[in-house]
Amino acid sequence: MKTYLKDTEATEQFGAKLWAELPPKCLIFLQGDLGAGKTTLVRGVLRAAGYTGAVKSPTYTLVEEYTLAGRRLFHFDLYRVADPEELEWIGIRDYFDQDCLCFIEWADKGQGFLPEPDRLISLLAEGEGRSVELRIIDKN
Repeated sequence: MKTYLKDTEATEQFGAKLWAELPPKCLIFLQGDLGAGKTTLVRGVLRAAGYTGAVKSPTYTLVEEYTLAGRRLFHFDLYRVADPEELEWIGIRDYFDQDCLCFIEWADKGQGFLPEPDRLISLLAEGEGRSVELRIIDKN
């Protein structure tokens, strides 16, 4: 499914729709260049879940954790990961063993250490907005 999102508000609304549709345990890879709207989309998910605080990209912390509406959400940003083995040091596999939502930006930096995602969301800047494509990965 490919959609055009005209602005930040539309991107957050797309994230809000995701919140309502995602299963309790789901691994989502977010693809897109810097400034494509990956964190904005996660902000929309969090707002729909009732989170009112600031939502920032976890570029320096690698992961931000949220517990909302009885669900856990982890937002990873692997942009600064120089070697995929670094993910082993933070115990990334332990996150995936939980019933939670995991959003991962720059997943390609974790190649070989990350499992296959359940959803792949690609964002691409287009004019004043962005296009977004959501793919559900069939693991059967």
